[in-house]
Amino acid sequence: MTEPASAQRHGSGPLRSAVVVNANRVERAAELRDEITEQLAAAGWPAPAWFETTAEDPGRGQAEQAVADGAEVVFVCGGDGTVRSAIEGLVGTDAALAVLPGGTGNLLATNLDVPTNVPDGVDTVLERGRRAIDVGDVEGQSFAVMAGMGLDAAMVDDAPTALKARAGSVAYVFSALRHAFDDEMRVEVTVDGKPPVRRHARTVLVGNVGRLQGGVNVLPDAEADSGAMDVAIVAPRNLAHWFEILFGVLRGRRRLPRVEYLRGKHVVVRATEPQPRQLDGDVIEPGTTLEVTVRPASLWVCVHQPDSADDLAEGGPHSR
Repeated sequence: MTEPASAQRHGSGPLRSAVVVNANRVERAAELRDEITEQLAAAGWPAPAWFETTAEDPGRGQAEQAVADGAEVVFVCGGDGTVRSAIEGLVGTDAALAVLPGGTGNLLATNLDVPTNVPDGVDTVLERGRRAIDVGDVEGQSFAVMAGMGLDAAMVDDAPTALKARAGSVAYVFSALRHAFDDEMRVEVTVDGKPPVRRHARTVLVGNVGRLQGGVNVLPDAEADSGAMDVAIVAPRNLAHWFEILFGVLRGRRRLPRVEYLRGKHVVVRATEPQPRQLDGDVIEPGTTLEVTVRPASLWVCVHQPDSADDLAEGGPHSR
């Protein structure tokens, strides 16, 4: 399999597509299928193959099957977990991911400015704009938004599902308040083999992009196609430090106080005791190590691209 190298505008003919949908998270799945099929047909595209996720396989197997069947575009409709799982089946292939947000966070879509409604999302695919983004690898699992150890993983794990369904990102605020004064972690962060940075921290984030729920940008310099991951070591020691961070968020400060920023292609976070860990909001087994390796430009994503631009990463005409 070849790995994508740059932004491009795909050829002009109709493309084969597939839809991977989490029917438990997406209302009106049958109507959604009709809407997508009709909009594609109006553009002269064939009907998409249809795959539904299961508890045993939340998206990876369906995406792999879609690619094996010849899909050139794979729509994924569900939450961040569904998108992350499908990415594992698409990374390193020439098939393009088309995100149709359907969950609470929708963080990849938000960071790439992908529309949040179905008609505009399908139009984005039909425009044929593509962007090759990096993907992080942790113990054979992929992520495209952010990996974390510590508070953020505990917060995600503890946010009530029912409250997330009703209140969206507010659920994470309640969860964060419950864990704000958990014990600090003693961590050692090594980036690209450089001397380790040893800190007492609440959480360590390793991100491909920087925006979280509520528009909070914890990694302001992160770019999805930079070839590296940005790291934030969040280290408030007391209530006053938390207020400093909150004030920085509310003021829209580019760099938050009590946060240390690093960047690299290979990031290893080691803690003295097992800690909660998460990948794009999916909680994985607690552990003492979070090791992230970057796969540069390994995933095509359907994005809006203007007719011309100086930077192909932002959009512009380009053919294979």
